[in-house]
Amino acid sequence: MMSWVLAAMIAAAIIFGCAGGRIDEVSAAAIGDGVRAVELCIELLGAVCLWSGIMKVADKAGLTEKLNKVIHRCVGPLFKGIPRDSAAMKAISLNITSNMLGLGNAATPFGITAMRELDELNGKRCTASAHMILFAVMNSAAFQLVPSASIAAIRLSGGAAAPLDIMPAVWLTSAASLTAGITMAMMLNGILKNSRLPSAKSKKQRRTTAE
Repeated sequence: MMSWVLAAMIAAAIIFGCAGGRIDEVSAAAIGDGVRAVELCIELLGAVCLWSGIMKVADKAGLTEKLNKVIHRCVGPLFKGIPRDSAAMKAISLNITSNMLGLGNAATPFGITAMRELDELNGKRCTASAHMILFAVMNSAAFQLVPSASIAAIRLSGGAAAPLDIMPAVWLTSAASLTAGITMAMMLNGILKNSRLPSAKSKKQRRTTAE
C-alpha cells in the first residue's frame, strides 16, 4: 500500500513541476534531499550504536534483568493471569525496558514477540484480548527515562548546544501520556465487560421461560 502512496506522490511532484515550469527545482530537491537523508542516517547511526552498545553492556552485567524484575512488579498487576516466567511477560518487560532507555529499535522485536505470545494465550482469536490492547497502548505511549537516541542526534545535527536538555519535558509528557492511555484502556475494557453481562431483566425472563 505504501509503495502505491509513494509512487503517487512522486508522480504528482513530477506532473505539477512540469505544469508549473519548475521541474529543475524538483530534480534539485530530489537529489539534494537524497544526499541529506544519507548524511542524517550516518549521524543517527553513531548515536544508535552508542546506546545499543550501552544496552549490551548493561545486559551482560545483569542490569537489564534487575530492571525487568522491578518493571514486572509495576506492570504485573496490569497483566493479571500471565505468569511472571512466561515468554509473554518477559517480552513485555524487555519491551518496556527498551522504551524507557530510548531504544525504540530494540523495543520493536520484543513488542512483536510479546504480541505473538499474547495472541497464543488468547487462543489466536480474531478479536484482540484486553491484555493485547493494553500492551499496544503501553508500547505506543511508553515512558522514556532517556530520550530516543535519534531525537538527540537530530537536535545535535540541528545545532542544539545541549541535545538532552529536553529530558524533563520528555519525562513529564511520556508519564502523562502513559497514564492517560492505561486509564482509558482499563476504563473501556471495564465498560465492554459490563456491556457483555446479561441484565437482571433478561435473567428474570430466562428463569420465567424455564419454569
